[in-house]
Amino acid sequence: MRSYAIGDIHGHLALLHEAHHRIDVDRKRCKDADAPVIHLGDLVDRGPDSAGVIRYLREGMAEGAPWEVLKGNHDRLFEKFVSEPDWQDPHLRDDVTYLHPAIGGAQTLMSYGMYRTTSFHSDNARVQARQAVPPEDIAFLRDRPLALGYGDVLHVHAGIRPGVPLEQQSEQDLVWIRDPFLMDTRDHGQLILHGHSALPRATHYRNRVNIDSSAAYGGPLTAVVVEGRDVFLLTEDGRAPLVPA
Repeated sequence: MRSYAIGDIHGHLALLHEAHHRIDVDRKRCKDADAPVIHLGDLVDRGPDSAGVIRYLREGMAEGAPWEVLKGNHDRLFEKFVSEPDWQDPHLRDDVTYLHPAIGGAQTLMSYGMYRTTSFHSDNARVQARQAVPPEDIAFLRDRPLALGYGDVLHVHAGIRPGVPLEQQSEQDLVWIRDPFLMDTRDHGQLILHGHSALPRATHYRNRVNIDSSAAYGGPLTAVVVEGRDVFLLTEDGRAPLVPA
């Protein structure tokens, strides 16, 4: 059971192209054109070309590429900002909107051609976004699954609530959880492959693997190949085993 996974992209289309190139090189070495590539969510915000990332993935999947894309908290924030004006993420304070600098939503809107002179006003920006953002991009984000099991691995954006069966996990936890998931050392059954909590480099914790290597903050975009429960970083020089810390 071979599969590939890519961490949090955050609008970095050039890094995404590089990650796919490393996967393509490994595919040719393995002579495996069918193993899925699972993107762990957070396609948007903070980086320069969220619009390009969504279009590239959406069109590639429509053309039959063996890709899967999960929903991240930033993807949900963007989709809800455009489509549901009264929605507020339960994880955020009431005064933190999609356009708060910590979220990075302004960069996403600008990637669709919206121009910010000083700051966006939420209501005006939402009206403009509905005109600027293709409805198929919003539908694509809305329809993303929250988790995907493949072989011995469960792929999810943020993590799971320990001890809760997968079918009972809440969407809020799957896209936002940190503690208690990050602090839990028990075996979850499947190896949990996730992003969301940015680190300097991908790290294996035995029961989970975090591949958010801080592309949003100038770090690299991690791509891995998984065979059974063995995880390998894909580098310019080929595979490098990612062993438990």
